[in-house]
Amino acid sequence: MIADYIIQFIVAMVATLAFAMIFSAPKSELLFCGLSGAIGWISYSIISTVLGAPTLGNMIGSLFLTLFSRSLAVKRKNPVTVYLIAGIFPLVPGAGIYYTSYYLIMNNMETFGSYGLSTIKTAGAIVMGIIFGMAFPQSWFNTVFAPSCHKSSSH
Repeated sequence: MIADYIIQFIVAMVATLAFAMIFSAPKSELLFCGLSGAIGWISYSIISTVLGAPTLGNMIGSLFLTLFSRSLAVKRKNPVTVYLIAGIFPLVPGAGIYYTSYYLIMNNMETFGSYGLSTIKTAGAIVMGIIFGMAFPQSWFNTVFAPSCHKSSSH
């Protein structure tokens, strides 16, 4: 079981790295982009498997991804979107979007509704995780990941 998670972590990292390369993330940040996607995915995977709750897994995965991205943004002095947009790639319900569209075009409304609802729940969970991750004050990240050096002034 641990080996499965290690493989998933590596695959998610490589996939996110490739996505970041295609969309021209700074070369110096590619490894960190890959890590952000892997952290989001493995969080999702563990919650989904252990609790049997894929929607909660998506929310927790995107929350961890957002917190990690915000930490990296401060530490590496880059916009949070460099890591967040690349890192969200493994969590996006691409197959769900495809099948929702397919069944709509095929006029199979029952299956369309099922896939559509699942896809909307997944997308909503991802958005909620990002919102919760962005709700923390920026000062917390600045204090922890870029502590300011205070010069003592002589008075």
